[in-house]
Amino acid sequence: MLTRRALPALLLATPALAQEAYPNRPIRVVVAWPAGGGVDTPTRLVSVPMSRFLGQPVVLDNRGGASGSIGEAEAARAAPDGYTLLATGLGIVTNPMLLRNLPYDPEAAFTPVSQLTSAPLLLVVRADYPAQSLDQLLEMARQAAGRMTYFSSGIVGGPHMTCVMLMRRAGITATHVNYRGGSQSIAGVMGGDTDFGFSTLPQAVPLVREGKLRALGVSSPQRMASLPDVPTVAEQGFPGFERSEATSLWAPSGTPPGCIARLHQAVVAALADREVLARLEVLGMTPVGSRPEEMAAAMAEYRSFAAAMIRAEGLRQE
Repeated sequence: MLTRRALPALLLATPALAQEAYPNRPIRVVVAWPAGGGVDTPTRLVSVPMSRFLGQPVVLDNRGGASGSIGEAEAARAAPDGYTLLATGLGIVTNPMLLRNLPYDPEAAFTPVSQLTSAPLLLVVRADYPAQSLDQLLEMARQAAGRMTYFSSGIVGGPHMTCVMLMRRAGITATHVNYRGGSQSIAGVMGGDTDFGFSTLPQAVPLVREGKLRALGVSSPQRMASLPDVPTVAEQGFPGFERSEATSLWAPSGTPPGCIARLHQAVVAALADREVLARLEVLGMTPVGSRPEEMAAAMAEYRSFAAAMIRAEGLRQE
C-alpha cells in the first residue's frame, strides 16, 4: 500500500515541472461509466485531493454506456494537452475484441497515467432469494439447465468474466443479461429480473449491509474486512479462484510526458490521503497508484487473459 513516506521522494523526482505552467486551468476526467459505480466511486474520491495537489479543479464528466466505449470515444477525441483524462475499467482492453466499428483504437488512442484501485467482486442475489449459499445457488442452476439468468454491467468486463469463470469451474450454464452500468444491473437483480451476478463493491456493499442484497461469495483470496461473514469463492470449493476489477486513469496519446508525470504524482498524493484511504478500506478497495509502465504491463497481461476467455467461450463481436 502507498504511504506518505514515499511521497516526498516522488514529488522531487521531476523538479523541472515546478517551472512549468501545467496545469493552469481545470482538468476534465471523462468517466466512462455511470455515477456511483466501481469506476466512478474511486475516481470521485481521488479527484478532490488531486485538485488540491494540482491547484486546479479536477472535474468529472460521466459518459456511461456501451461497456465504457462511449466515454472512451469521447476522451479519444480530446486534445493531448493534459486537460482531458479518461477513467475507466477493464473494458478498455476488451472492447476492441467484442464491439464492432469502434471509432478509436484504445492501444493507439491512450497512454497510461496510473491504476487507481483494485477491488474484488461480490457474488450477490436479492435478499429474499431461495439460495442461502453458493452451493445452493449452483445446485439451483444445475437443475434449471440454463434457464437461470446472471447479470453484468458490460460485455467481458470484470463482473461478466468473473461469472463466466465461476460457471465454467462449476459446470453450470445460465443466460447472460447485459446492463448499461452497475446501478442498473443491481436494480435488475433486486427487482427479480435476474437471478445472480458479480457486482463491484461500491454498489453492493451498502446494500448487503442494509439487508437488501445477500452476498454469497467474494472473489478475493481472503475475506473482506468490511464483510467478514461473507466467505470467499475459493473457500467454497474453488481453490485459487481470484479476480479483481481495476479502475485506471488514462490520457490521450501524445500528452506531454511532463503532464503525465505531474498527474501520476497527483494520483499518488491523493491515494495517500487519510480520508481517501479510510473510505477505500470501508469499500474493500485497494489503492494502487502504479507507474505508467507498470499499468501498461498489467493491462497487457489482462488482454491475454481476456482474449483466451473470449475464444474459450466462443463470444463474437456485437
